Formats: sequence, structure tokens, C-alpha cells
Amino acid sequence: MSIAAVDDPFVTHRSLLFTVAYEMLGSAADAEDVLQESWLRWAAVDRDTVQEPRAYLVRIVTRQALNHLRTVSRRREEYVGEWLPEPLLTSPDVADDVELAENLSIAMLTVLETLGPAERAVFVLREVFDVPYDEIADAVGKTPGAVRQIAHRAKDHVAARRPRVTVGPTEHERVVERLVVALNSGDLQGLMDVLAPDVVSVADGGGKVRGAARRPIVGADRLARYLVGGMAKVEGTLVASSTWVNGQPGVRMELDGVLVGVVSLTVVDGRITQVYSIANPEKLGHVDAEAVVAR
Repeated sequence: MSIAAVDDPFVTHRSLLFTVAYEMLGSAADAEDVLQESWLRWAAVDRDTVQEPRAYLVRIVTRQALNHLRTVSRRREEYVGEWLPEPLLTSPDVADDVELAENLSIAMLTVLETLGPAERAVFVLREVFDVPYDEIADAVGKTPGAVRQIAHRAKDHVAARRPRVTVGPTEHERVVERLVVALNSGDLQGLMDVLAPDVVSVADGGGKVRGAARRPIVGADRLARYLVGGMAKVEGTLVASSTWVNGQPGVRMELDGVLVGVVSLTVVDGRITQVYSIANPEKLGHVDAEAVVAR
């Protein structure tokens, strides 16, 4: 790569642009597609006319992500079983930015799925990246006044649904380690102890994974028995290990050394209240290489 390419604003801000696209789409693969499309548009721009490259690039990416959201909405409606965001392998350092880690979590991205495309774009740009209203208006093709109203509605919508975060990364990590030990030993009581009584588990197998529940499982007893029974039926050696997923401690599942699933968790008062299991093989391509996210 030439020095000119290294100094290009697109390269400089690539981590930010990826994070914007990923927050809007919930898919690393789709975010990469958006960045490719955005790069082609940026390459055709007369740079002398661009006063603020960062804002200009965020606007390009936002518009491309909005276009992408509208085209994938039908695909998601026809999805087999529950649809969950595509997980990212992240550095533990991401947790140092508490707000970024919370907004990057699988639980939060799942909430963002309940917003319309424009609402999601406005919420992400305003609440996650603190983009000024006039710049957001330019990116989404609306007036600043309309954007303020959308931002207010989206914030209220998300606040009513977002998970309650009550533990820090260290306690979250301890809970994950307890879960990993219980899974690997088939300890039914150990699972019951680490799961909240009203725990809700959602699995995304995309219709491609045998044994993946297509509907949520509710309750510690039901979930613990489902997990122990399911692991006992697997042919081969299924091993759970701790990892970092979307800025939080999570679980990596391997069958005979091959990645077969990633689990993200919400922890409240030392117990797991929500379980998000992504096993669709098409969604596991970005958990072997660490994603660089920024804001």
C-alpha cells in the first residue's frame, strides 16, 4: 500500500466507518459490502471539494447502509427461525469504552432490529457516535427538525427495550467462566445456579443447524435440561470456551476443534437473564479474526 493510500481519510477512518455500518446492519458481511460500495463512491469524489472528510465519509456510509437495510428487510422476514445479529470477535479493550461496548452488544443490536431504517440510522449516529443533528439530517435526507423528532422517538423506543446492565466486565467474565465449566462437565445443577429463573434463550441456526431451537426457551430448568440433553446427543467432542464477543465476555463452541457457535449473554445480579446463541455457519465468519471497532 502506498503512503498516499495509507494517508487517505477512508483508510484513516475505516474502523469508525465499519462500526457505523455494522451498528446499522447487525451484519459484519453486509457492513463490509457497504464499505466497498462507499469506497467506490469516495474514489470518484474531488477531494478538494471536501472540507470535513470524516463527516463526508460517515454520510456516504450511512446512505449506503440505509439502502442495504431496505434491500435485506425482506430477506430477514423470510428467515428460518429467529434472526440474530452476526457476532464479532473483539478485544477485551473494547469494554473500556462502556458506552460503545453496550451499544455493540448482541442484546442491544437485537433491540435496534425493532427500529425502522431511518430511526435506526438516526439513533446510531446520534446516541452512539454523537453526530450533530444537521449532519444526520444531511445523511438521511431529512430536516434537522424531523431528525430531532425521530431521535426522540427512537431513544424512547430503545430505552423501553434495552437490557439492564448491572455488572461490569469482571463479574460478567466470572459468570461466563461458571457457565463454561457447567457446560463442559454436563453439570445440570451448575447450569441452574448460573441461570436466572426467568432466563430467555434465543438461538439462530438459520434453518441450517440440527437441534437449534427455532423458538425462544424460557426458564432455567427448561434451558438447563435442553443444554445438557443437547450436548449429550452430539456426535464428537463439543467444547465450550470463553471469548470476547461484541465488547463483552461470551462463549465459543467448538465441535472436534471446529467453530460451531458463539453465545452472547446478558448478566443481571450475577445470573444470566438472556442467552443469544448464533450457530448459523454463514454468520460465524467474523469470529476468528479480531474486528477493529471505533467511534
